[in-house]
Amino acid sequence: MNTRHSPAPRRPIRELPDELISQIAAGEVVERPASVVRELLDNALDAGATQITVRLLAGGVRLIAVEDDGAGILMDELSMAFKRHATSKISSLLDLESVNTMGFRGEALAAINSIADCTILSKATGQTDAYGLDGRTGELKPVARSTGTTMEVKELFFSTPARRKFLKTDATELAHCVEAVRRQALARPDVGFAIWHEGKQVIQWRRCESRAFALAALEQRLADVLGSDFVERSVWVDYQTSASRPENTPMVRVWGRAGIPDAARARADQQFCYVNGRFVRDKVIAHAARSAYEDVLHGQRQPVYALYIEIDPTRVDVNVHPTKIEVRFRDSREVHQAVRHALEDALAAPRANTLAPTDPASGQTPETRNPDLAPNTALKAAPYSQSAMNFEPSIGHRVSDLGLLWPKNPVQTQFEASPTASKGVSDIFTSRLSGHDVTPQSIPSLPAGDWPLGRALAQLQGIYILAENAQGLIIVDMHAAHERVVYERLKAQMLNLDSVDGMAEQTPQGSTDAADKTRALPKLVSQPLLIPVTFSATLLEVATAEAHTETLQILGLEITPFSPKTLAVRAVPTPLTQSDAAELARGVLAELAQHDASTVIQRAQNELLSTMACHGSVRANRHLTMEEMNALLRQMEATDRADQCNHGRPTWRQISIKELDALFMRGR
Repeated sequence: MNTRHSPAPRRPIRELPDELISQIAAGEVVERPASVVRELLDNALDAGATQITVRLLAGGVRLIAVEDDGAGILMDELSMAFKRHATSKISSLLDLESVNTMGFRGEALAAINSIADCTILSKATGQTDAYGLDGRTGELKPVARSTGTTMEVKELFFSTPARRKFLKTDATELAHCVEAVRRQALARPDVGFAIWHEGKQVIQWRRCESRAFALAALEQRLADVLGSDFVERSVWVDYQTSASRPENTPMVRVWGRAGIPDAARARADQQFCYVNGRFVRDKVIAHAARSAYEDVLHGQRQPVYALYIEIDPTRVDVNVHPTKIEVRFRDSREVHQAVRHALEDALAAPRANTLAPTDPASGQTPETRNPDLAPNTALKAAPYSQSAMNFEPSIGHRVSDLGLLWPKNPVQTQFEASPTASKGVSDIFTSRLSGHDVTPQSIPSLPAGDWPLGRALAQLQGIYILAENAQGLIIVDMHAAHERVVYERLKAQMLNLDSVDGMAEQTPQGSTDAADKTRALPKLVSQPLLIPVTFSATLLEVATAEAHTETLQILGLEITPFSPKTLAVRAVPTPLTQSDAAELARGVLAELAQHDASTVIQRAQNELLSTMACHGSVRANRHLTMEEMNALLRQMEATDRADQCNHGRPTWRQISIKELDALFMRGR
């Protein structure tokens, strides 16, 4: 059978009619009724609306009406509203490169009008009469309306019935419309939103009286939209890039609220990120957020957060996707680091410190310290939150603080390229807890009632430490807590390896090259393999291995080409000699191909240190003295991220007196 196809007949090049052009654009912009709602909300917000009402029929298929009290549209300009690329948002290429409005292309209304029956009713500020424009006929006539604009979209996809078949049920489409409004509401607490469906009010979010984007307004809107539980189980985020930047370079500010690890969910359905007020889904931001939560999340749990990024509009391109939900940053690394450090700083301080009384000079009252009395403030970061990348000896992370938990022999922190030396380092962390006498000076001179994690009472089954604090009973997972303390200590030591063996060359003065930054990082100890492990590799993996030879050496990996389509792993990090070398190599190469080398190195180093900390911490069924238990509690209070172990499991739980009374029916 002849499978050859005859050539298609030649077709002349023709100019498409305007209606077909608009319908093609509609296919990119309008996916479902929620897409229309989003575009109309953008226009209402750009008009300065303070109250927006969305009315829907049949999930938005039969009717979408968006009413606002904004500035309105002048009668002379109303006739151009449905024309393609007619807009008041931009007028030149310079405006396009620094967009500061929600809409800017001027094609959304034309696209929607090509697949639906549209009408605009508007009265501009200072205008005596309101006018209506029919999208089908172009007829302009006087109507009755107060200042503002109403956009009506009826019978969506009536001119493209094939696309209408792809829509879901009315309830599903309604849910998507509500989600579109919810995303806008989270970014604008100064605007009120109401949604009606089939003549019944579905939801309403009242506006804050102050138009200022204040903390109180944001927290109230987050509580209204996401629930009070989100605010209660999240910490405040406020971070901006360092002032020591090149001259005339604007800063990047990241602020909002980030959920504590205990609030993580199975799905990523409560991750909201805004760039200059625009809701976006960006891989750089998502990866940065996930990196910040790596050490504190269990398994595949997803963090929750509402983050707002403020950046110079000229340094971000919002014109990269028809739906404007994706952006491209001029310096994606800077944004990545800003988001990551913002979340790390917010999550660093142990939440146990918010349970304890503080210095009277701080002005805190028992109500602001007690999570039962003031849930909105109970989980905020402690005032002495430590930066994840800046360890102050006067605050915490002091090696000497572990005098009760570690042998008195000085810790040797040299990482040398030999298995025996590496074993010596591991022995330090697996050494048996010393039983030497404890002097009163060894315990911090803090009144017992002021200890956030309380005073140790007993050890339960060799697994848990029971302690008493002002709120009730504290239960601590001994191994998980000690694992975090050791892990943070190892990370602090890794940052201070400048003067020990195994340190790579320092960055040349004044150099900002990425390769120089990579070479300045300490190398991990590697173990040569007796028989190299080979695996089939893609062309991208081979190219990545050749381009990142120095980076791989810093990670303790030696990966070389074995053939044009095969790579050989000749050395792996010493703590991972029992792991699957091929899978380890594939994972590292995939990370290097997508992300910055220094970020990959830090993540890999942290994973290795986590493994060492897990094997070097106190094991179950290990008997601890009362002094050793108290020492562990005190060190937890001074250690970043002490609320979760390296694997994301909680390290302690509080049981209040009220909960204990309920168990025994006291007062009933």
